[in-house]
Amino acid sequence: MFRVHIYTGSLALVGKSGVGQAANHQRAALEQVGVPVVTDWQPKADVIHLNTVLPCSFRAARRARRQGIPVIWYGHSTEADFRHSFVGSDLLAPLFKRWLCLCYNQADLVLTPTPYSASILNTYGLRAPVRALSNGVDTDFFAPDAARRAAFRQAYGLAEGDKAVISVGHFMERKGILDFIALARAMPSVRFFWFGHTDPALVPRPIREAMAAAPANLEFPGFLSQSELRDAYCGADAFLFCSHEETEGIVVLEALACGTPTLVRDIPVYDGWLEDGVNVHKGRTNADLRIKLAALLRHRLPDVTAAGRQVALDRSLPRIGQALRQIYATLPAPQKRHLPRLRHRTVRT
Repeated sequence: MFRVHIYTGSLALVGKSGVGQAANHQRAALEQVGVPVVTDWQPKADVIHLNTVLPCSFRAARRARRQGIPVIWYGHSTEADFRHSFVGSDLLAPLFKRWLCLCYNQADLVLTPTPYSASILNTYGLRAPVRALSNGVDTDFFAPDAARRAAFRQAYGLAEGDKAVISVGHFMERKGILDFIALARAMPSVRFFWFGHTDPALVPRPIREAMAAAPANLEFPGFLSQSELRDAYCGADAFLFCSHEETEGIVVLEALACGTPTLVRDIPVYDGWLEDGVNVHKGRTNADLRIKLAALLRHRLPDVTAAGRQVALDRSLPRIGQALRQIYATLPAPQKRHLPRLRHRTVRT
């Protein structure tokens, strides 16, 4: 039986992000299938999971390799999904890609959530193999619940017949917040809510200005706890995710698990597992999204929530835990390794 150490250094910095939630999922998935998760490296750990690409994680990977512990690095990030995010991200993106390569090359295996993100990382010339494995979702916690729907609507003053559309994420252009604001302005009779928080110092000025000038029917209540977020999914009439680039989208899985009618931008990451009119609804442009959203709120599109819930069930935490158990059997046997000094290595950009 493998004993797994999920490295927690720097995770507190991303605890409110999808990366932090993914690490929580790993722990829960392993515990649900009986795999021990340990806090110590040696002599207890047989494999280490890394989730962030901060310097402490790089040092942890080097230390683990010297001690003979196989390293799984989760490829949550790509250069593409770093762009159009925080202040200065476009300028730093090429350097960020080089840093990603340096980090991921310390791994024995890179796991990334979707075939799409795997296809991107496979163009980086990494030494470690890359495999796709969903971040998963807690389908026992995130589930349809009429009482939670009522609680959300009461908390936010939603009367019978009021339509509520929600989205979740950081205040980033990439996440589609400008598009969400524009759609709210175009549909003044609908209540819109964007849940999440980003340090104002990291939010580009155009985003701050757009949020300050948002229409009266759009609210930014801030970061929600997991239980509050579950209420929001259950209480919403639609989950609208305008993101332009993702490696998976944990919030999409959470919405599907709650049976929330879900409308996403038609981007490549969803190819092969989310199908328009089958388990979600899709729109490529803002005009498409507005037309689809209006039809969805009037119940003029097919009800695909049951099929959407099945997508989430296929990625439930026990299934992810079982997949990880199988992956561990493919890792190299633990043995101490002598690491050469790092040299500059050119990567394709």
